[in-house]
Amino acid sequence: MILRELPLEAAPAPARRSRRALLALLLRTASRALETLAERLALAPVAPVADPVLEFHAEAGAPEGALYVDGQLVGHLAGVNRL
Repeated sequence: MILRELPLEAAPAPARRSRRALLALLLRTASRALETLAERLALAPVAPVADPVLEFHAEAGAPEGALYVDGQLVGHLAGVNRL
């Protein structure tokens, strides 16, 4: 094993050490804040998704073969009188 001495210039200056410590503290604080926010968002209640309501109209006076999903017309089934 080879041992060699480091010159004094290689050691970080005290001011540089305190800047690094301050930056590390800021990064840890920001990390905790983001973690708290992520946990809060992950636990947010989600509205249950209802099954779509399907409707088919082939009555007199209604558009023949009209297919509706949640009240919105999505198309016509040509030649279909009943499902």
